[in-house]
Amino acid sequence: MNEHRQDEDQNNKPNASFENSGHHGDLIGEINTSDISPVQANSSQRVLIVTAVDAEKDAVLRGLGDTAAERFDVIAAGVGPASAAAGTAATLAYAVAAASTRALAQASTAPSPSDVAQASATSSRPGPLAGTGYSPAYMLVISAGIGGGFPGRADVGSLVVADAMVAADLGSQTPDGFLSVDELGFGSSIVAADAELAARLRHELQRAGLAVSGGTAVTVSTATGTAETAAELLRRVPDAAAEGMEGFGVATAAQQFGVPALELRAISNAVGPRDRDAWRIKDALDALQAASSILREVITS
Repeated sequence: MNEHRQDEDQNNKPNASFENSGHHGDLIGEINTSDISPVQANSSQRVLIVTAVDAEKDAVLRGLGDTAAERFDVIAAGVGPASAAAGTAATLAYAVAAASTRALAQASTAPSPSDVAQASATSSRPGPLAGTGYSPAYMLVISAGIGGGFPGRADVGSLVVADAMVAADLGSQTPDGFLSVDELGFGSSIVAADAELAARLRHELQRAGLAVSGGTAVTVSTATGTAETAAELLRRVPDAAAEGMEGFGVATAAQQFGVPALELRAISNAVGPRDRDAWRIKDALDALQAASSILREVITS
């Protein structure tokens, strides 16, 4: 009887950890450099997966299986776009520094200007590091976790592989309504996903029998809890499919380092009125695990 109760408590633990504040709750991930594999000469072929909390990280690792360390580094960076961006950037910077230090230690002479130029050319994507001589330590960064799905677009228990990540509440209120930072002329609230990889991953997930959709993943700092807010988000982002709290932060950090990004969401609840009884967090974590096993095949094939 006690053993059964312990198993039941263990199975319910993820639900408790996510329950208190939207999708994530009080279980905050801490970045540990031991989560990051030593950067090898072929590190540019590695993939960084960023979750918010340990429950998501564990689901991803279960899906990736025993071979995860060969190609993947998985971290729990914390809840919200700021923690996600900071954790992603710190990990990318650590990996670049480690690779540069190892390269210098192995080199018998200082790198020539042509070597530096060649390293700079390894990333053609825009970002402050472009042209600096620092080559990216990862081929791809993925924001992965559970989140809300917009009814009729992403059902509870299904998956969303986003076409773009949008900071849906980044802007200003005006007498005429909300204006995004794009409309204000202060920057961009949109980061496009790697289109080819997103389409390929969706295709393989469908082939595996998993329900998956595309569309935009909106990032918010306050999880939606009313029908009015859900309708306003759809007005701002008509093709919104999923809501999370980290995707845009992760994607922005990746963009700064010239690395493409994806967002993968497993849907635990409908975006709209807050109804805890309808949340299916365990089902969403199971879907995230299943998707991660397919992700491993897509990336390594």
